Amino acid sequence: MTGDEYGLRHGEYTAVVAARGAAVRTLQFRGRDLIVPFPAGGPNPDFRGVIVAPWPNRIPDGMYTFGGADYELPVNEPDRQCALHGFTPELEWRLESRTDSAVELSCTIGPTPGYPFALSITASYRLASGGLHTAVTAANVGQRSAPYGVCPHPYLLAGPAPLDQWSLEVPARTFLEVTPDRLLPVATRSVEGHGYDFRAARVIGSTKIDHAFTDMVFDGDGQAHVVVRDPGGTGVGMAWDRSCAWLQLYTGDAEPPLPGRLGLAVEPMTCPPDAFNTGTDLVRLEPGDSHRAAWRTFAA
Repeated sequence: MTGDEYGLRHGEYTAVVAARGAAVRTLQFRGRDLIVPFPAGGPNPDFRGVIVAPWPNRIPDGMYTFGGADYELPVNEPDRQCALHGFTPELEWRLESRTDSAVELSCTIGPTPGYPFALSITASYRLASGGLHTAVTAANVGQRSAPYGVCPHPYLLAGPAPLDQWSLEVPARTFLEVTPDRLLPVATRSVEGHGYDFRAARVIGSTKIDHAFTDMVFDGDGQAHVVVRDPGGTGVGMAWDRSCAWLQLYTGDAEPPLPGRLGLAVEPMTCPPDAFNTGTDLVRLEPGDSHRAAWRTFAA
């Protein structure tokens, strides 16, 4: 269930943010959906639009080691035996403030046996002429160092044509190879000469993507951009700052009879899959410290 929700409006943009998971349930420009929406009052399929923390993506078997101690998280992806997408998607976030064009929600996670740390997390959404601006701030309100990572989980909609016909541009020079069965990290590879090279915009076609990318090219303003375009001329994009060195892309290839390839999941991440074990770009929050990540979704 989505719980309470908050409508936002600014200029030609509108959005609805649900308390459950701090999820962006709808985002529209001139009445056109920019993300795959989900119904009010019902379940949220595929983690659409949620904030994912304190870890993005997967931790195999729910097992990790941090600070010399071993921990075990609940496995919520039984087919792959992984702990997936943290705790925040299932929480009811509290309203902190709102205006016609902005809303701020918060939640607290931990301590639990598998995550004996305490974080206070705030998600701020603001509609402006440049689209939907999002910032997530996590503060360590406990007494011990805490591992942390975060990402959003929207499915972008370029337009009415099938996803196979959309063009995609991704400013990443490296992708993370994963195992075919459990999608667990193997090694980073150059996109050069590979089917996952979208540094120059090209049609997605039948390519199936469920991979993390890194080595981003940031512009002079410190922003990286992903843009997907429909052959009819519409498009949507996301931009993010250097707090997110990684990007997960997923073409939504659900198994029949579930509908697949409805939208492209674009997830700027602070760390890659299984960072709780590898330590790669993992945020280590000391007591009293905080971390901020920000991104923007816009009509292109």
